[in-house]
Amino acid sequence: MKFSRFLAVSIAAIGLSVSANAADLRVGLKSEPSSIDPHYHNLGPNNGFATHIFGTLVGSDENQQHYPDLATSWKPVNDTTWEFKLRKGVKWHDGSSFSADDVMFTVERAQNVPNSPSSFVTYLKGKTFKKIDSHTIHVVTAKPYPLMPNDLSTVKIISAKAGKGASTEDYNSGKATVGTGPYKFIEWVPGDRIVLERNDAYHGTKAAFDKVTFKPIKAGPARISALLAGDVDFIDNVPPLDVARLKKDKNVQLSSGPSNRVIYLHMDQFRENSPHITAKDGSPIKNPLMDVRVRKAISLSINRDAIVSRVMEGIAVKAGQLLPAGFHGVSDNMKPDPYDTKMAKKLMADAGYPDGFKMTIHGPNDRYINDAKIAEALAQMLNRVGIDASVETMPKAVYFKRASRGGPNKSPEFSFMLLGWGAGSGEASSPLKALLHTYDKSKGMGAANRGRHTDAKVDALIQKALATVDADARGKLLAEATEKAVGENYGVIPMHYQVNTWAAKKGYSYLPRTDERTIVTGLSGS
Repeated sequence: MKFSRFLAVSIAAIGLSVSANAADLRVGLKSEPSSIDPHYHNLGPNNGFATHIFGTLVGSDENQQHYPDLATSWKPVNDTTWEFKLRKGVKWHDGSSFSADDVMFTVERAQNVPNSPSSFVTYLKGKTFKKIDSHTIHVVTAKPYPLMPNDLSTVKIISAKAGKGASTEDYNSGKATVGTGPYKFIEWVPGDRIVLERNDAYHGTKAAFDKVTFKPIKAGPARISALLAGDVDFIDNVPPLDVARLKKDKNVQLSSGPSNRVIYLHMDQFRENSPHITAKDGSPIKNPLMDVRVRKAISLSINRDAIVSRVMEGIAVKAGQLLPAGFHGVSDNMKPDPYDTKMAKKLMADAGYPDGFKMTIHGPNDRYINDAKIAEALAQMLNRVGIDASVETMPKAVYFKRASRGGPNKSPEFSFMLLGWGAGSGEASSPLKALLHTYDKSKGMGAANRGRHTDAKVDALIQKALATVDADARGKLLAEATEKAVGENYGVIPMHYQVNTWAAKKGYSYLPRTDERTIVTGLSGS
């Protein structure tokens, strides 16, 4: 499958018209948000869902190109200051008026949400926000920062009036859930439904549906059954195994497109005694994942072609770096590692582990396409090079908390983790600073660096790139940082990029998004 950033394939079929009233829409979601609080967890399902209710200063379309949302314009006014002009006449869902005060409240609150598994601090730290007037904001940084619009496309703006003193629970209950988006929040019954209704006062194009009910349906076959039975009108995350069959169904329309999400492995690189690794007899050993030779051996033991063809049914693209070709900051020099068990075994022996070791692979079972199956396939591959790998998967709501801060002193709990990352900013700076920069909460760096990879040269390259205004020069620095952090250090191990498919009843058509989000404003037809 050729991978292009702007590919969007819509596969239509002829059949019966949709039975549901177009005024009401029922959506089957694989991944339910872990919270309605837009700042609680920087996670794909949360961020995508929040777009229905909350706006951002800078919008991001299906190809992650920017457009004016709550800011009508933005520009640098000097080397270290950006100016954002805010949209006038915008109303919150409670009828109050949007202003710069809401932005000032948001940027403080988004960095300080208690118990956040993955914070938005990475997009806000090091930026000083200043209110110039009721509809003008200046953002000041110590050095030139060309990625300001990218960063501010990721943070949902909340109402200062509704959010004052509000907790995450207040957003989950609806008490504080007041946005400016195309839909208003009605209710959330976790595990059962989330209900929204159209915001007729929305400042943009009015939503097509009067009411939208999102139904969390974790299992792929169950989502498909619900669609075919007429229980829902639209589903996301069609399992790759079912795509060919559904293409032939005249009552179904598929929309498919590649994403920028890389499925990768994070490894404990900071503890000599890693909690889920032992010698084969169960006795303690020094953490082998701290040795780059072992990390490289693991990468060489992964048959990426087999994962794509067998586990993903051909609907994925094998990965050798953090983003696919076509995105800013990728390296032209990096390719996926070959499948080479002979070399993997040699590297293991050179590192002092000729007989291998025992290890647990941890991962989610309801977050990424075929995530549990990928973990099982990975365990079988590692077993072939002497690593006795077992698998433990769990719901994402449990997994991410434990992966981020389930260990002593709120350290990462697991030793070896299956994860995914979609570049919200649309370029390589997003995964580099979140996944591979040295963890530094005070600077907002390494916020999702659960393996605690650290390299001063990588840090310096990332920081220099973030301050480089010239796009071409910045891209070269990001590529160099990727080559060092991934290609040389194996700080993370990329496996494949997801390709996503949505399905709807005949008459609807969805515009696929590279950020994978399921946003019903992208659904047309009736």
